[in-house]
Amino acid sequence: MKVQRQISQKSFKSKDGFINHFQRLIKDEVIPYQYDVLNDCADGAEKSHVIANFINAGKANRGEDVNDGFYGMVFQDSDAAKWIEAAAYSLSIFPDEALEKRVDELIKIIADAQDSDGYLDTYFTIKDKDKRWTNLLEAHELYCSGHMIEAACAYYESTGKRELLDVMTRNVEHIYKHFVTDKNEGYPGHPEIELALMKMYRLTNNEHCLWLCEHFINTRGVNPHFYEEEADRRDWTVWGSNPSDYNYMLAEKPVREQRDATGHAVRAVYLYTGMADLASQTDDEGLFKACQALWNSITKKRMYITGGIGSTVHGEAFSVDYDLPSDTAYAETCAAIGLMMFASRMLENGVDSKYADVMERAFYNGVLSGMQQDGKRFFYVNPLEVVPSISGVSPTHRHDLTIRPKWYSCACCPPNLARLVSSFGKYAFGENKATAFCHMYADSLVSFENGIKLECSTDYPFGFEVKFTIREGDGTLAIRIPSWSKKYKLSTNGKALDVDTKNGYAYLDVKAGDVIELVLDDTPYRVYSSPRVPRLSGQVAICRGVLVYAFEGADNNEDVLSLSIKRDGKISVITDKNEPYGLQAKLKVEAVRKEITDDLYTAEPLKEAPCDAIAIPYYMWVNRGENQMRVWLPEQ
Repeated sequence: MKVQRQISQKSFKSKDGFINHFQRLIKDEVIPYQYDVLNDCADGAEKSHVIANFINAGKANRGEDVNDGFYGMVFQDSDAAKWIEAAAYSLSIFPDEALEKRVDELIKIIADAQDSDGYLDTYFTIKDKDKRWTNLLEAHELYCSGHMIEAACAYYESTGKRELLDVMTRNVEHIYKHFVTDKNEGYPGHPEIELALMKMYRLTNNEHCLWLCEHFINTRGVNPHFYEEEADRRDWTVWGSNPSDYNYMLAEKPVREQRDATGHAVRAVYLYTGMADLASQTDDEGLFKACQALWNSITKKRMYITGGIGSTVHGEAFSVDYDLPSDTAYAETCAAIGLMMFASRMLENGVDSKYADVMERAFYNGVLSGMQQDGKRFFYVNPLEVVPSISGVSPTHRHDLTIRPKWYSCACCPPNLARLVSSFGKYAFGENKATAFCHMYADSLVSFENGIKLECSTDYPFGFEVKFTIREGDGTLAIRIPSWSKKYKLSTNGKALDVDTKNGYAYLDVKAGDVIELVLDDTPYRVYSSPRVPRLSGQVAICRGVLVYAFEGADNNEDVLSLSIKRDGKISVITDKNEPYGLQAKLKVEAVRKEITDDLYTAEPLKEAPCDAIAIPYYMWVNRGENQMRVWLPEQ
């Protein structure tokens, strides 16, 4: 059984502050902009054709001519699903009749694209119905269904409207019939539907959702040769993927026997999220044990300091232990989002701050870095070091861009980020019958099903005081104490508390009227990597609270490559309310700058001069134009 679960979307209302700032940005800029992209009317953005694909699928179902056919990636439908999900979450925070009408209109178009047997995928409906379900390796039909299931659940939860939920219920029944009733072999090439089915099960109590999730998880890797056998049965391919790369496809062995995080990073953490969710729902200790091993593999050996995962451009994948290069990092935005999902579901199996610590690290660093502060440019890849003359230019660094593009032909990350930010409250707070859990802090009003209602007031992550005011109810409030805060103060109604924590959480008995105050450590600190990480030997990163800081050329005479941090140098906070949001708290670090020489190599030591190096929050980098950036600097 779940020891605690996410709160419902409508239980969280952001007030002023950091999270509200980003949720309003999503509402005011990102959702309208992305809708224009889906309709191919955003200036300068790459063509999407997503909504046109659904319109054309409806025509194809009616036997009408489809002049412009299908355009885009095989998984193009999922962009619309994630947009609907983001809009649904936003509507629960900021009611908007015009936006709701726009979503309703899109849902009618999607419903019209559904085949009479419940099948829904524009790529095959438009291009070739006879090829449905014959290329699970590459064709992403189950992936697209999974995202649309999530959208349907979110929209129903936020508005009570069930047209899309009914569409996806028919789709689930179609999938159940194909894979379970009719016993067609197979499991998703791109996991996602597993976690979506668990969401629909909790919302509808439709046991076919639970059984179908179990089926896909339990059969994965039992026949590791499935994709090879499938490829032998067809004479076509989408990308020419290698069906024999079992490790990459997360199918080398059954999931309960898997111990190392491998393959495509997003696919992996989506699968692990579904596994952790199923484990908590069914008390499957063997499945949870596998999840624990995979969690340790990621967080102890294969995760960047920013919470980014997937270190290689080759397959957008995990590589091997301790291979975490800064300058060629992949660290896809979607992968950091998936890691947050995995962490949240692990918290449902056992309340432990190690899960929430990673969830928070990923959000404030690896996720938010994926979006420009105007909400109209996005990173797919999030490197930790950029040199404009090399990054995006050299064949080995071409994927590490120096400026966020407006859109992508493979546009999974922008709408994914929008739905994650809009649903932040579900990750920040949890509940069970007796306890309200605070996993991450946000200036907000939160209602729990156990009767507790609280107001959380904070300027986090730049402010380090968090105040909880209990507005209604009584019970237990469990507050996470982050591992980076080496000291903290906790008080109730002005009286200091000395509370023993359990797995990183302080458990307090509370009643209406109580005011609980938490003061965290605001001291900037250094972080060193394991000597096993070859690229980071002798280097140091600077953090303050959960935020990882980066050094940009814009603050450092256009050059960060010649900087080294003084080993015992002072780190101070520079506060300037006139700076743009996110740049109001920079760090000044005592450093040394080496002279620039035209010689490629020299036998003479380079001259050095003391200086102050300025660092900004990593998620804010390249908001002031193209320049150099580094998270890790040499220490001397």
